[in-house]
Amino acid sequence: MDSFEFENGAVLNDVSVEYMTFGTPIYDEDGVISNAVIYCHGSLGKYSSMKKIAPLVGNGDAFDESKYFFISLTALGSPGSCSPSTTDLKNKFPKYSIKDVVNFQKQFLSEKFNINHVLGMIGNSMGGFVCLTSAIEYPDYAEFIITGVSSYKVAGHDFILSKFVNEIIESDPDYNKGELTYSLIRTLRIASLAEFNFGLSKEALRDMSNIELSSEFENFGNECIETDIYDLKYCNESCMEFDVEDDLDKIKSRVLIVSCKQDPHFPPELDAIPMSEMITDSQLIIMDSKLGHLCFNELETISSELKEFMGEFNEC
Repeated sequence: MDSFEFENGAVLNDVSVEYMTFGTPIYDEDGVISNAVIYCHGSLGKYSSMKKIAPLVGNGDAFDESKYFFISLTALGSPGSCSPSTTDLKNKFPKYSIKDVVNFQKQFLSEKFNINHVLGMIGNSMGGFVCLTSAIEYPDYAEFIITGVSSYKVAGHDFILSKFVNEIIESDPDYNKGELTYSLIRTLRIASLAEFNFGLSKEALRDMSNIELSSEFENFGNECIETDIYDLKYCNESCMEFDVEDDLDKIKSRVLIVSCKQDPHFPPELDAIPMSEMITDSQLIIMDSKLGHLCFNELETISSELKEFMGEFNEC
């Protein structure tokens, strides 16, 4: 895009947007796509996170690609699109909020596809924050939203986890240099490892031997050093400030909340269940999965429930 203006007034020019599409576009009488469904990924994910719904895009499935046109973009702040690392601004990148992530996406869809109203939005984890914020800030924008393993605010243990990650990063005197050093790579690895316990369920971790756990822990840390420490810090801070509890009554979209009984990040009793009670006429599905916070990788286990919900929004 030619430019993007942040909530705080900062403007970046010539910003990159990475995206993919699949499915079948249907056009209204004005030549505008009317069946767009937007996929919103989790923290520092990318457009390809949309593969999570791949098992359900066949003929007659919940996300039948003959009925919907899916668009997934790498969010503001994530590598591939405009971010601290891809702009090379590092710690001079403008501070951004979840609302900025929403506006970045919304502006792109308008400029690239002339889409100013979508059929729906699907988001897991941070992507759920994006869906909720979009439905609150722009109540007539989406007919439906599906939030998965997400919440209406970052609080309690989840807030402290994010604060801990920030403390680790800020403790490195090299952080303010704005350039990658050996010390920052080591710090990035340690900060990322703080998240290890919040992916798989406690049951899944307990099922592994200590040797297996140690190996998984080591591999997780090694994979995480491919992340940019500035991307991580900025994304972490934007999520820490997320809280839409007082605005949930503004939502007009139909809402489906997908949670997981074993999710260590957002346990249903603290997040999904209270949220479903605060959003009028929302629907709630609680999955049973040892994948915990990663349960969106087996959505086929709730295919019938998803198909029933999506049946209200068939375009053809």
